[in-house]
Amino acid sequence: MLRDILELDSEPELRPAYLIGYECKLWGQYPALLDAPGLEVKGAVYNVRTVEEGERLAEYETNHYRAESCHIRYTDGEEPAEDYGYTFKFVGDRRDLSEGVFDLELWLRRMGKASSDD
Repeated sequence: MLRDILELDSEPELRPAYLIGYECKLWGQYPALLDAPGLEVKGAVYNVRTVEEGERLAEYETNHYRAESCHIRYTDGEEPAEDYGYTFKFVGDRRDLSEGVFDLELWLRRMGKASSDD
């Protein structure tokens, strides 16, 4: 999916990581990051390489999300082990959120897309 949004020629390089100070809820079927001091969200990080890539990602997200700086702790043993970057935080109505875990594989199947592992 990231490959499609960014119009990349090959699969994007992702690093496994935690985002520090967030929790993840669900907005319908979509993940919604919220501020949560002391908590972490496990995921993967893509290093945006150009302004155009950042703009494409921002266009993909709706006005329910806003780019915000974040603290990243990588888990792959590579350097840097920690860094700062940006993520898209949910800024919509919190009453629209539910508890749950975002399942990328399930979401891709629902969208009629295969994962890069298929």
